[in-house]
Amino acid sequence: MAISKPTTYKSKQDAKKGISMAANATINKALVNISNMDEHYYEEHNLTLAQHPSENDLRLMIRLLAFVLNANDTLTFCKGISTDDEPDLWQKSFGGDIEMWIDLGQPDEKRIKKACGRSDKVIIYTFKESLASVWFKQIEGSLSRFKNLQVIHLNIDGDIESLYNRSMNIQCNMIDNELTLISDEKSVIITQEVYK
Repeated sequence: MAISKPTTYKSKQDAKKGISMAANATINKALVNISNMDEHYYEEHNLTLAQHPSENDLRLMIRLLAFVLNANDTLTFCKGISTDDEPDLWQKSFGGDIEMWIDLGQPDEKRIKKACGRSDKVIIYTFKESLASVWFKQIEGSLSRFKNLQVIHLNIDGDIESLYNRSMNIQCNMIDNELTLISDEKSVIITQEVYK
């Protein structure tokens, strides 16, 4: 008889909801103050991000960035890199339907099809220019049938990894589709290039 490892939860609330995280994950905290003048969204979010052992700091910061770009009270981080059944972030209705599915990087067509079939809206954020442009050219023709899909490349001006630490405090200012992240004396500017 096999003995399974106990499930690890971020909080008692997550245990009640059944939201688990990787057993060997590094726990990061982020206090983000968002001033999005384009969307008239002004909120502070106290976030917990579980960093899978195989996830580097850049990818974790892109997950945080994806949250900032789509922030609302029902957007949550998922298991992401540690599972194929969930995106990096999602927004669910009170009934459990997936309203928004957010993936990072260059997912394959099978995963995109699955996401578009399960969610009202799907966003893929790419962030490594050399990989993203080649991937998109190869897959572009097969994406036209997915009407609920957006593919957005994040152009990052500055060292976003320099903002990372286990307990982050980041000011996020969005105006005219330009996002500035500020932490201590460091700042990074992000613009979005819509591929699809």
